[in-house]
Amino acid sequence: MHKPVNNDVPNADAHNEVDKATGYTTTGHEWDGIKELNRPLPRWWLWIFYATQVWALAYIVLYPSLPLPGGAPTGLLNWNSRAEVAREIDTATAARADTLQKIASLPLQEIVADDTLRNAAFRGGASAFKVNCVQCHGADAAGSTGYANLNDDDWLWGGTLDEIYTSIRHGIRFDGDDDTHISEMPAFGGILNSTEIDAVAQYVLAMHRGDADAVSPQGAELYANNCAACHGGSGEGERSMGAPRLNDAVWLYGGTAQMVKAQIRNPKHGVMPAWGGRLSDTVVKELAVYVHGLGGGEMGD
Repeated sequence: MHKPVNNDVPNADAHNEVDKATGYTTTGHEWDGIKELNRPLPRWWLWIFYATQVWALAYIVLYPSLPLPGGAPTGLLNWNSRAEVAREIDTATAARADTLQKIASLPLQEIVADDTLRNAAFRGGASAFKVNCVQCHGADAAGSTGYANLNDDDWLWGGTLDEIYTSIRHGIRFDGDDDTHISEMPAFGGILNSTEIDAVAQYVLAMHRGDADAVSPQGAELYANNCAACHGGSGEGERSMGAPRLNDAVWLYGGTAQMVKAQIRNPKHGVMPAWGGRLSDTVVKELAVYVHGLGGGEMGD
């Protein structure tokens, strides 16, 4: 049923036509022969529109909303998002209090032996890792040049739960923790000449390829006299000293000939903070469980 034309409507003047099909006047706008009808909005739409305006006014009165030179008014409810977040954190902390207390008090081996505690610690460690560790080790813990990959089974200081915990808690070469891991490789640029450094580098590269016997005897002799005491006779490394394996394909500072020679000539020594002075022991445990569970963790004795 079409709405009849009301000739008393102000816009129904001579300028407007009447659409014969609908009985409505037109607005005078036309595009490609299509004329716009002057139809009022549906009442249900108008009521919803008015309701949104009432809602907006109520929101302005009840909640902080309008930015003013002196700051936004707090609203009659005195609500703010920071207080809401604080309440949610308190609620979550209270819900996890029993689990966190167990993680804090139990040894790492007992934590991972309990499925509930292990899963809770792993999730907590994942969160702590994203906040504290991704800057160096990457979001996927794969590391980069100079930063260790935590997904593999190549560990400088050991990959058991306790060893990982110790590394996280006390750091690596961190000035400020008496129990930090310390190792220092001499700068052989002041001990060996360029020809000798090149021979050692070629021998090291040959070890990881498995054809060290094909390299000149000079490289093997220089390695035995200068490097084997820390890295082992066959390049197997020594974890108690933080000396890396040299007979695999994992390189902390790069595995090209130039990079190996640079490390022999003037070695880089990475530093990791002692997180025990920054994070609670519970969080350090959670990080140890998380890193251990990434795929390269080793079983203890």
